[in-house]
Amino acid sequence: MSILTVENVSHGFGARKILEDASFRLLKGEHVGLVGANGEGKSTFLNIITGKLMPDEGKVEWCNRITTGYLDQHTVLTPGKTIREALREAFQYMFDLEKEMLELYEKMAEVSENEINAMLEDVGDIQNVLEHNGFYILDSKIEEVANGLGLGDIGLETDVGNLSGGQRAKVLLTKLLLQNPMILILDEPTNFLDENHINWLKNYLKEYENAFILVSHDIPFLNDVVNVIYHVENAVLTRYSGNYEEFQRMHQLARQQTMQAYEKQQKEIEKLEDFIARNKARVATTNMAKSRQKKLDKMDIIEKVKVKVKPIFKFREARAPGRYIFQTHNLVLGYDSALTGTLNIALERGQKVAIKGVNGLGKSTLLKTLLGLQEPFGGEVKLDDYLYPGYFEQESQRYNTNTALEEVWNDYPGMSNAEVRGALAKCGLTTEHITSQMMVLSGGENAKVRLCKLMLKDVNWLILDEPTNHLDVEAKEELRRALKEFKGTILLVCHEPEFYQDWVTEVWNVENWTTKIV
Repeated sequence: MSILTVENVSHGFGARKILEDASFRLLKGEHVGLVGANGEGKSTFLNIITGKLMPDEGKVEWCNRITTGYLDQHTVLTPGKTIREALREAFQYMFDLEKEMLELYEKMAEVSENEINAMLEDVGDIQNVLEHNGFYILDSKIEEVANGLGLGDIGLETDVGNLSGGQRAKVLLTKLLLQNPMILILDEPTNFLDENHINWLKNYLKEYENAFILVSHDIPFLNDVVNVIYHVENAVLTRYSGNYEEFQRMHQLARQQTMQAYEKQQKEIEKLEDFIARNKARVATTNMAKSRQKKLDKMDIIEKVKVKVKPIFKFREARAPGRYIFQTHNLVLGYDSALTGTLNIALERGQKVAIKGVNGLGKSTLLKTLLGLQEPFGGEVKLDDYLYPGYFEQESQRYNTNTALEEVWNDYPGMSNAEVRGALAKCGLTTEHITSQMMVLSGGENAKVRLCKLMLKDVNWLILDEPTNHLDVEAKEELRRALKEFKGTILLVCHEPEFYQDWVTEVWNVENWTTKIV
């Protein structure tokens, strides 16, 4: 039985088609992966099925009494509440039932015997619901899921107002899993998770008895948890049975068959047009020419497979620095309190180092401290005199109204319009992307603009904070190639070992530095 049916949905922004005549069905218990390149319409589709966006055409029908949960990383958490209090909101309907039950008990002292019997029946029903849903062991359930995603390391009594972006995303994901909806909708849930917690989520989703729709560019993760793939490309949505590997094989086969059919048809069209041109003017053969023309007019023309422009990344190299990029002396990372013990570490010219470890232990803080964007909690950092750093921040401005063109031009006013457009196009961005505001671009498109700005700068030290978040498979692979080729020094924060493990010279684990219990 289909619990979600999408029929003939079309949607676009201006002249740009995002979805055209798209149909989709979600069956009970299906684990669906929604895949496609950056900007193809995955988030638009999710916004349409969740009612945040009305399609231009078509309809969306949900099964009656369905419960859904959507991981939206822009959801606001109320400062002043602890993580535990925020997670308890997942069971708000049960707390409301408990409140109703207690109010019924209070009213019993003032009513007749018949009314008391009716109230006792209501209380019994509420009690059964609460017990059946584990209301009296909620805290242990909360702690189980919270610990699985690493919130126990932060402390459940921590004020949500003091959390980093990654920690906030973990709270939202934990809350959603605790709600246990009939349909989970997850848009890139692994972006702010480290390796251990990605594995925990992977095992959780593999065993998840209900249906979910998952958008993720983490292919090993996606491949392990889905059994159906919906692929969106050139505004067309196509269903494939199986995991991501099986989808790739079937998609490639379908492309080859379409290409062969296209080439065969083009030859047939060429023959028909040639015959018509040579014979339509001759009386003896004009009827045959008309017959060929009718055949040509009725032909269902196969469109040539459109090949997406692949991004090309290359970092410009500045003059070489001295032997040491930086050296620290008794450096302590932290804000209001220390995150680490004293660190005496150094990065040498030409090293490519990946930084790993659970969230909240100081990975982004280390990068900002080294760059002088944040004061050390203690100790000092000594930088080389001839550094030309290039910094890619994990989170971009949410309400940036600059177009992609303006975003680059503001930083490089000496470039011509054509040069800026050419640089953005090299990163795989189309004219529509280039003239769109940064705030309406998808996460992957936004990241490509920021990478474009970085690649226009002469650098000898790249500092990259989770650059693979939001990037599609091709862009991620191209970035990996460009970083491997770069002859300068790299300091990389990344939660995907398969992205960096074959080209970095060393891996630093912040869990070895922290003063917290991990």
